[in-house]
Amino acid sequence: MTNGHPRELTLSCPLPLRDHPTVQMAHGGGGRLMQELIEGLFLPGFAATPDVPIPHDSALLNVGREQLAFTTDSYVVTPLFFPGGDIGKLAVCGTVNDLAMAGAKPLYLSAGFILEEGLPIDTLRRVVESMRQAADEAGVRIVTGDTKVVDRGRGDGMYINTAGIGWIGPRTDIRPGRVEPGDAVVVSGDLGRHGIAVMSVREGLEFAGAPESDCAPLHELVETLLAAGGDVHCLRDLTRGGLAAALNEIARHAEVGIELEEAAIPVCEGVRSACELLGLDPLYAANEGRLVAFCPAEATEEVLHLMRAHRRAENPAAIGLVVQSHPGVVELQSPFGGDRILDLLSGEQMPRIC
Repeated sequence: MTNGHPRELTLSCPLPLRDHPTVQMAHGGGGRLMQELIEGLFLPGFAATPDVPIPHDSALLNVGREQLAFTTDSYVVTPLFFPGGDIGKLAVCGTVNDLAMAGAKPLYLSAGFILEEGLPIDTLRRVVESMRQAADEAGVRIVTGDTKVVDRGRGDGMYINTAGIGWIGPRTDIRPGRVEPGDAVVVSGDLGRHGIAVMSVREGLEFAGAPESDCAPLHELVETLLAAGGDVHCLRDLTRGGLAAALNEIARHAEVGIELEEAAIPVCEGVRSACELLGLDPLYAANEGRLVAFCPAEATEEVLHLMRAHRRAENPAAIGLVVQSHPGVVELQSPFGGDRILDLLSGEQMPRIC
């Protein structure tokens, strides 16, 4: 650790991390090296059985006759406040959304604060109030927590960890393993707003049409999809690494290929302009209020109809199909002809955005 920033992690045990005895870390995220770290170290190290589980946004726990979803996440965004949200709202919505991606009804959250010495109390009060409002909106309760203080200059003001528990209905089965050839790929709205909102503030950019973060809880949207009886096979919120990271993970774990139509992927003009200015790709930009759904092709119009009628979906679109060929690979079909592989980045193009 250098001034509170994770720089590198040296691994001393012989694990299948390719040829990276030292893993360069881009502050967490959806890059290839982070994926290798998780799958090469953490999953084998903590797995309860020799069979490493397929990663999902939440762990699924059987407690008596009930099934619960359990998840945790840490938030290190800088700056703490950005257009459309702040670190507190982000922490609540991010954990609520991880539970929702397993089809769970979010119930309870924990909140752990790591505060830097000298942080203004008014700043902390604003964040706590924002978390309370976000929890009220999502219908969850923050029931336990912890606070630690670190030396001045070693905490970037504030880090937050949240964990969450949710209840899964008896007939709900949403996971990467259910994705199969013939499924449609549907996004709930235009992409890249959160990452660009944070980066624009960080870089001091001001331009017409600058987007606000899409940070919002998605559990009600998921409940609507499930209540309508729609056959949703898998859900994933498009956070660090954006659409590209989410689809690559699912394609690998489900052992399928994914083909996308670039022209069908919704990106608002403000995000597109900012990406051109900053040299970024909106398909790798983070979102905090968008999801991708996999459903049978014949259910596509029903899923789109439900999304269009919901306040948490904005400009939803069917953007591609799951195929049997090229398993583990995501291909992007250009509107001008030709394909390119939408691969994972080695690092992360937008560090410290959640």
